[in-house]
Amino acid sequence: MAEQTAQQTTGAPAETPASRGRYLYAVSRGLDLDALGGLLGLGDADVEAVEVDGLVGLVSSVDLDEYGEEGLRHNLERLDWLETAARGHDAVVQAAAAVAPTAPMRLATVFRDDDGVRRTLAEQHDRISAVLDRVEGHEEWSVKVLTRTHDEPPTTPASSGAEYLRRRQEARQARDDDQRDAHVAAEQVHDALVGLAAASRRLPPQDPRLTGHAGTMVHNVAYLVPRDLSDAFAAAVGDLTGDHREVLIDARGPWPPYSFAILEEP
Repeated sequence: MAEQTAQQTTGAPAETPASRGRYLYAVSRGLDLDALGGLLGLGDADVEAVEVDGLVGLVSSVDLDEYGEEGLRHNLERLDWLETAARGHDAVVQAAAAVAPTAPMRLATVFRDDDGVRRTLAEQHDRISAVLDRVEGHEEWSVKVLTRTHDEPPTTPASSGAEYLRRRQEARQARDDDQRDAHVAAEQVHDALVGLAAASRRLPPQDPRLTGHAGTMVHNVAYLVPRDLSDAFAAAVGDLTGDHREVLIDARGPWPPYSFAILEEP
């Protein structure tokens, strides 16, 4: 659990019982809490603001039995718990990013009290401000390129060992050709999109169980796109999808720029 701090809250310091902690969702700049309209966080707790020199940490109270070190060690292994926590975390980030420059914290960033949040915002003020400068007025798009998979027609059993090996070799060669073609297409897609982005970040390929696609992922890139170019970016993706039917282009967004603004504990 994060054990850090910052400087000044809106109103009186929150009294946090020993069994409760403060979950930090994100840090915004110049955000008016009223603009979030009574937003609720994890466990339907009120989202509150901890302010330090223009930075606004968005926090809510959480049960340390669930979100403390011991609880997280167990809960992070539970997919149902993880999905619920991630949805609640993202809902707060999305709401804040819609009205102010916002840098999301990593999931399950928890402090013992508001003083821990204040100290962190104060100590990391310049770094956080630089991140917010980078993402202000921008959105993130995710673009993945995958090989297409084709159902193999039924085949008769191989008549001999040599025939079986020949078929195996042909299948392997076809897969190799598909991957080579997909890599070429992916670079063409990237070259067409990166000119519309302020920055891009290559990410590791994802497990097919997470993507829902059976093909091999050869391209997984996050693009930081100026908000006024978002429509142009989406149109470019549509054109590329039509031009490269040999691959599957999976583009999603826009959303808050997680890949370019995630704040980690120093």
